[in-house]
Amino acid sequence: MVVGICRLTLSIADSYSLKDKRRVVKSLTERLRHRFNVAVAEVDEHEVWNAAVIGVTCVSTSSTHARDILDHVISFADGHVDAELVDSSVEILPGF
Repeated sequence: MVVGICRLTLSIADSYSLKDKRRVVKSLTERLRHRFNVAVAEVDEHEVWNAAVIGVTCVSTSSTHARDILDHVISFADGHVDAELVDSSVEILPGF
């Protein structure tokens, strides 16, 4: 079993309150869950209204497959119209 972990750092320029941020983050996390069958959560910058850090994880039988899924997640998040992807990182944990 292989676990893939991805961290997405987003800038939300059109957010002027935590309510605006929640709308953007909720939209993106729900779309990622349903489209890629991954676990998604906001993991940092909870009180900052114009930034978000989202954690994404997947479980697979091969590291190549896990990496492919997370690469697709990054591409999808990069194309999200309400937020700009500022940074992303991927870690693959083999051999559980």
